Amino acid sequence: MGLVKKVKSTNLHAVEHGVPIEGRWHKNGHRGGVIWLTGLSGSGKSTLAMELENVLHDQGYQVYVLDGDNVRGGLNSDLGFSPEDRGENIRRIGEVAALFADAGVIVITAFISPYVADRELAQSAGKDQFHEIYIEADLDTCEQRDPKGLYKKARRGEIPEFTGISAPYEAPENAALTVNTSTLSIQQGVDVMVDYIEANFVEKEGVTTAA
Repeated sequence: MGLVKKVKSTNLHAVEHGVPIEGRWHKNGHRGGVIWLTGLSGSGKSTLAMELENVLHDQGYQVYVLDGDNVRGGLNSDLGFSPEDRGENIRRIGEVAALFADAGVIVITAFISPYVADRELAQSAGKDQFHEIYIEADLDTCEQRDPKGLYKKARRGEIPEFTGISAPYEAPENAALTVNTSTLSIQQGVDVMVDYIEANFVEKEGVTTAA
């Protein structure tokens, strides 16, 4: 049986929204945007993302987290972990995150996203609303944490193409913000990111900026 050739849609006509992006920002009291957390497994991305979401929600922001495991269980359940599938995983998330940002939401993504080229693709979707934050932690620290036991499995060869062990991680060179979880506590890391968001997203006094 021959390969089935995928046919891409050609008769596409983008629909202009009746509500301008700036109108959504004004109503929410803050800009929409993509907070793209990248870092090794075990660096603290998901923990920081969920805690940041709680803090921002309590302060009145429209905010939502897209987490790697959650998305791979649904939207991207058809993808594996080859470089090609990793790239497609990030491409899809970049497009979804950009839609959230256009809707006026601060969307926080928590993905290893190990390749610079893939993160640049996500950035091209989010454009000026894309903010790359490097959740930095050295490999030894991440292996010591190993909350899911993944590094042990990777060391035994049970997980192929595992970032940091059998697959590379390309650290950001020009991240908008770096949060080093080898030296900062979760609360300190969240505080740093809240300060960044207050400085870059708040449109007016309608959003509470104090806990």
